[in-house]
Amino acid sequence: MRIVVVGNGLAGTMAGKTAREILPEAEIEIVGEERYPYYPRPNLIEFLAGRLPYDRLFAFPEGWAERQRIGLRLGERVVRLKPGEHRIETASGASLGYDALLLATGSRAAVPPVAGVERRGVFVLRTLDDALALVERLSSSRRVVVLGGGLLGLEIARAIRGRETPSEVEVVEFFDRLLPRQLDPGAADLLKSQFEKAGIAIRLGAAATEILGAEETSGVRFRSGETAAADTVVIAAGVKPETGVAAEAGLEVGRGIVVDDRLRTSAPRIYAAGDAVEHRGRLYGLIPAAFEQARAAASNIAGQDRAYDGTIPSNTLKVAGLYLTSIGEIDAEGPGAESRLRSVPEAGLYKKIVLRDGRLTGAIWMGTKTGAAEIARLVALRKDVGSVKDALLADDFDFSELA
Repeated sequence: MRIVVVGNGLAGTMAGKTAREILPEAEIEIVGEERYPYYPRPNLIEFLAGRLPYDRLFAFPEGWAERQRIGLRLGERVVRLKPGEHRIETASGASLGYDALLLATGSRAAVPPVAGVERRGVFVLRTLDDALALVERLSSSRRVVVLGGGLLGLEIARAIRGRETPSEVEVVEFFDRLLPRQLDPGAADLLKSQFEKAGIAIRLGAAATEILGAEETSGVRFRSGETAAADTVVIAAGVKPETGVAAEAGLEVGRGIVVDDRLRTSAPRIYAAGDAVEHRGRLYGLIPAAFEQARAAASNIAGQDRAYDGTIPSNTLKVAGLYLTSIGEIDAEGPGAESRLRSVPEAGLYKKIVLRDGRLTGAIWMGTKTGAAEIARLVALRKDVGSVKDALLADDFDFSELA
């Protein structure tokens, strides 16, 4: 059996690895547009901050793919799928046949329609090449504006501010609070104050309309008419699924490449996983979802029957010195929904649970790691915690009671 994987990010690499575990004799080839072997994208933040050297960016030691007998074609862009011929074509002119094809094409950085984004000094952070270019720029940069107060934007700001020679940093968010998808207003206010204590300015409810400067960036103008000085601008405005080759080949594409519960696309023998996928009308763009989809898709390619039922949105990170876990629902809305909250602002502590008919459906856990993993597991299980809902937020709560 010959398996071809398009994309050598998390989903593509994990799919290749899983297929090899199940099918020792299969021929597996991964085609990646980037010229580097697989690296976890969170490592780019640590590299940007100067905490992770270049040679430790990569997930596997040199020669791993060869030892796994997985072929790697790096720096090779797939330009055409031919489902009727079970074949793909690359920009270099290569034509590769397959018995099963997995599309793990990922996503690209979304760039909003802001005038002047072509100026020198404007960056995104999606690939290792992006990170290398930004690191070089920061060596002489004094003031940075980050457009986007989501997870990536905040991590970029924290990394830049934490460098050995930090720049001044301002984060600009279109909405009225940071992390609007992950935090309620109370938690977002607490997070904002922690960032400001770390020396990072926050501007909320602002929309950039123009990157100022001649050829080089000198600042940002906002819809309000206000401006902010900047010699470097980093755009962190989300991502867009890479669906081009799938759409051109006639596969069903909505916001992403449409798949069923076995990660099958609308074309025979073609599967998809990762950031490019739309499953049950949903795009995830999350590491856990990409991992779970890749494992399921590879298992189904190998002849097993493994359903993918979706992934509960979950984010766990450390920002501005605060540990933060956000999972599932963050607001109690609709019949049967309720929440419990404990906040100690002076300690940077914010704990909130959301329940529906007594079952745990979401949580925000900020300022402590204690209990975070247990809460995330209980949300994933939709555990009935009605009998202990008023005690669950205590620092000394014994989670073994819910085992």
